[in-house]
Amino acid sequence: MNRSIQLVILTWFFFMSSSVFAQAAPAGNAHPETQSLSNASGQMENPFGEPVPSTMLIDQKSEFAGALDLSPLDKIAVYHNGRVKIFSTLAHETVQRMTGKHKHFDLIVEVNEDGSTKSVEKIHYDPMFTMMDIMIDPFYYIDRPLIGINYLPLRQEILSLNARDAESAGAKFNYKGWLKTGMVSPRMVDRYINEALTRNEDSEPFRTAVNRLDRSSALFMNSMANLQLGAPESSEQLWQHLGSMDSSSPARVASIKLATAWRAGDVSSVNAAAQELATALAAINPETQAAASPGLEALYNKVNAFEWGLWMYLISLVLLVLAFGTGRKTLATAGVVFLLIALAFHGFGFTLRSLIAERFAIQNQFESMTGLSFFAAIVGTVLMLVRKQWLFGAAAAGTGFLILITATQTGIPGENIEREAAILNTSVLLKYHVTTVLTSYGLVTLGFIVSLFYLGTHYSAKFFGKQELATAGGPSLAGGALGHDSSEQVGLQRTLKDLDTATMTILQLAFWTLGVGILLGAWWADHSWGRWWAFDPKETWALVTWIVYLIVIHIRYTGLKNRGLTTAWLSVAGFIVMLWTYFGVNLMLPGLHAYA
Repeated sequence: MNRSIQLVILTWFFFMSSSVFAQAAPAGNAHPETQSLSNASGQMENPFGEPVPSTMLIDQKSEFAGALDLSPLDKIAVYHNGRVKIFSTLAHETVQRMTGKHKHFDLIVEVNEDGSTKSVEKIHYDPMFTMMDIMIDPFYYIDRPLIGINYLPLRQEILSLNARDAESAGAKFNYKGWLKTGMVSPRMVDRYINEALTRNEDSEPFRTAVNRLDRSSALFMNSMANLQLGAPESSEQLWQHLGSMDSSSPARVASIKLATAWRAGDVSSVNAAAQELATALAAINPETQAAASPGLEALYNKVNAFEWGLWMYLISLVLLVLAFGTGRKTLATAGVVFLLIALAFHGFGFTLRSLIAERFAIQNQFESMTGLSFFAAIVGTVLMLVRKQWLFGAAAAGTGFLILITATQTGIPGENIEREAAILNTSVLLKYHVTTVLTSYGLVTLGFIVSLFYLGTHYSAKFFGKQELATAGGPSLAGGALGHDSSEQVGLQRTLKDLDTATMTILQLAFWTLGVGILLGAWWADHSWGRWWAFDPKETWALVTWIVYLIVIHIRYTGLKNRGLTTAWLSVAGFIVMLWTYFGVNLMLPGLHAYA
């Protein structure tokens, strides 16, 4: 039997046995539960006074929000969810967890005389304003879209129950309009959540969605509990809640002034009170607050480096691909410049996050993705500069763009900086193990993109019947990517050979890097869990991924007729297996790496 087939069979049996030998997670392996609401201690009053029924309409609220200046509060330190962060970060996290969106919005709907919708305008609010407004003027939101529900069946159930009651009362309810917002009102949650759960109590996804909705609704009701703004004398002591401070303290006096002016719609007084409150809070044990690096976190939030980086990667990719097809060196140069700019943004964001979190930022899904793409882009850029083949730069840009846009735009867990599993802090080996494995996954992605160039060249030539990929008039896409001179007549076989060499350069790096990462992981597991190998799904599938690339290298020494084409397809297969190892195992197979 062919050795490649033997390896595939061995891999399959190895996988099938993994679930049998998988072991339970030891103490400290669980990811700390996110604490949306703080457990404030001591006598606590509402620092903004008791709320009164709202008198503002949508257009008045929009005008009021646009005129406010709450920036003095941005960098104020607050203790929340196990770490000291800044007030603007708390506002972003609160709004995102409550609404499911980065910014809350109101809808202004104009209707025609016959009752049909004429126009719909979205008014977006700054998260700081939304969080403060919910605490000071909560009645405004009682019957407005506010509580996000990502699970469509639960949202449909609650809105249907509300539509039923509205119809029986002879009122109109725009079911489709509400459904599109992705949110329901706090009153709807209060009225219908129990009935909705009773109707669907046999559905596990429904129960999970109801639990998530409970937490979002609790944020609306009790977000004031998170105002632990009084810094202690030392980091070992508890932070004081704003509502538990003496009523005559400067901070409490300023908070009452702010709330009174807020409810009256007095913009200038609110702005003055916000500055007064910020000054009073900053004066409480400033040394403790400074230790939390509020300036760095404010810079991290403001720069938004990962999103800037992903767009720079996209521009670089487009420019390099255009350069390959046109042979214009100016486009190639511009593509490289944008690639370096993207790396600068990416590295800046990664470094800031590591400094703020006070750890190497690779300990959750979001962080591992930003790290993976960064390490891969560095390797691809270095290969491009050393070998003078822009193909590696395009692969680096493509990898950076695809992974960063997935991390930042799809709600990947871990975007907020939080505490991580205790097991991740047991040894310095972690950073070497995870960094090496993530780099290997990045190399797998680079190899996948380069193999697409090979497959595209092979099948386009076969389909169009072109034996010569370039003429003296200009290079082909693949030829330009490989640095072939525009005056050089390059044949199909030469181009495919060069593409195959480029693919194998990356895949061999991936093979050896992943192998070293697995060995480092075994070393770390022995240090942290007391065992070298546990047949955990993550361990097993990482080994399966490595075996795929072992097969790639193995077939290079066989008598296959078209090793390059086989290698390219195996690179695609290896990429798919890596995606399962990286995402599927985490989401679907419980094991020791549940925190990843």
